[in-house]
Amino acid sequence: MTYEMQTGRVLVTGGASGLGAAVVDAVLQAGGTPIVLDRDIRTVSAAKAIEVDVANRTAVSEAVTQAAESLGGLDAVVTAAGIDRCGKLEEVPADDWEQVIFVNLLGTVSVVRAALPYLKASHGRVVTVASTLGKRALPEASAYCASKFGVVGFSHALAAETGGEIGVTTLIPGGMKTKFFDGRPEQYRPQDDSKLNDPANVAQAVLFVLSQPPACVVRELLICPAEEGSWP
Repeated sequence: MTYEMQTGRVLVTGGASGLGAAVVDAVLQAGGTPIVLDRDIRTVSAAKAIEVDVANRTAVSEAVTQAAESLGGLDAVVTAAGIDRCGKLEEVPADDWEQVIFVNLLGTVSVVRAALPYLKASHGRVVTVASTLGKRALPEASAYCASKFGVVGFSHALAAETGGEIGVTTLIPGGMKTKFFDGRPEQYRPQDDSKLNDPANVAQAVLFVLSQPPACVVRELLICPAEEGSWP
C-alpha cells in the first residue's frame, strides 16, 4: 500500500537505521524527498544526510537550517532518533541516564524548535516518535520511560500550541525488529522477535499521517504487533 503525499520534503532524525531508515525508504517510495539527520550517516546512500548528534542543541539548529535551506523548506519532520540505557536507577551511571533524556526528549525538542519556522511556512507536520513505554512504565527502564513520557507530554502541548499552524502527531510504536536491542544484556532483550513489528509497517503508519488532507490531523497513533506485551 502506498500513500499520496501532497508534498514530500521530510526531515528524519535517526534516519540511518531502524525506524528512521524505514521511514526514509517509505518516503522515497511515495515520491517524497527525505533528508536524514544522524550521528552516523555512513550507511545512508539513497537520501541526502547530515551528520549531527541530536543531543547537541546548537549543532542541531545548524543542521536543521542546512537541511531546510537545501530543500527550499520542509513539509514534515519525523523524530525517530532514540537510545536506551537499561538497569536499576542506582546502577545506571548518571551520565548514561541523562544522555537518554538529552537524545530522546531534548533532541526531539531541539529539532522541532529549529524546524518550526519552515513547518509554519508550509503548514507542515511533525511526527514525534514516543513509545508504548511512554504510556506504561516498566521497572529498570526509568530513563527511557521518563524520556518517552516526556515526548508524549511535549507533543500534546505542542499540538495545543500550534493548532491551525502545523499538524502534530504523537506516534506510539511498540517493539520493532531493529538493532535497538543489540548489545544489551540478555534480560533486556526480547526473547521472541516474532512478537516484534517490522519497522516498515510502522513507516507506513507514518505515511498515513503525512498523507492526511489539509486541516486534518492524526493527533496520536499507537501501532504495535498483535501480541505486544508492553500495552496496555
